[in-house]
Amino acid sequence: VQLQASGGGLVQAGGSLRLSCAASGSTFSSGAVAWFRQAPGQEREFVAVLRWYGVSAFHADSVRGRFTISRDNAKNTVYLQMDSLKPEDTAVYYCAASRRAYNSGSFHLYKRESEFDYWGPGTLVTVSS
Repeated sequence: VQLQASGGGLVQAGGSLRLSCAASGSTFSSGAVAWFRQAPGQEREFVAVLRWYGVSAFHADSVRGRFTISRDNAKNTVYLQMDSLKPEDTAVYYCAASRRAYNSGSFHLYKRESEFDYWGPGTLVTVSS
């Protein structure tokens, strides 16, 4: 599985961006795709996760209500709609895919990077104040 993230850029605080993560190669019918981010000088952190099939999604507390993860199965693409952006959202954003199919009650396990088998190169999001 190859993942390619796009859509990053420079935006003013309060603005919006939509990131895309296109999957190619061998895809799978179960599992999940997530977004992580890494701010300068900080460790990479979980942002949001979505199962390839079904409606279950989970967002980190820091972005809940502002960011929304979604997908288009026909295009093998996962999106991250980011609204009400803040300077502290500035980071390189990565998409990652997992073959593990946890139910919604265990979605907190997807916060761990070790649950993900495939990673794409990141896309930089810069939010100016």
